Amino acid sequence: MSRPTASTPLIPRALSVFPGPSLLWRTGALLAAAGIIAGAFGSHGLRKREDITPEKLHAWQTASSYAIYNGLGLLLVSLHPRFAVHRFAGPAIAVGSILFSGSIVTLILAKDRFRWLGPVTPIGGSILIAGYIALAL
Repeated sequence: MSRPTASTPLIPRALSVFPGPSLLWRTGALLAAAGIIAGAFGSHGLRKREDITPEKLHAWQTASSYAIYNGLGLLLVSLHPRFAVHRFAGPAIAVGSILFSGSIVTLILAKDRFRWLGPVTPIGGSILIAGYIALAL
């Protein structure tokens, strides 16, 4: 067993819970796919529901578009040599996107049951923005 030095991490890399580039890649691919599926459902299935107003349909399109954009963003981040291992940016983009788009979709489908999700949308958006700002710093 070697002696620890000043540069020895407290938690061995093998035990680190940091999502690596492959997890960011998979998360980005799943987000993009979910956005495409949601967009298709919004265009074909959701329009048929009587309780769906044009405003709700627009919000649905926003949620599905953001899922696609942020999924593609995560795919790109996972390929970058420095940003793929950024401890905050990738996870923040993933979590923020899921909270933002997921809360919008849930509120459109079942607002009465999930009214408490209303504040989650701007929180998710803020986390998402913080993730992208972290890439610029």
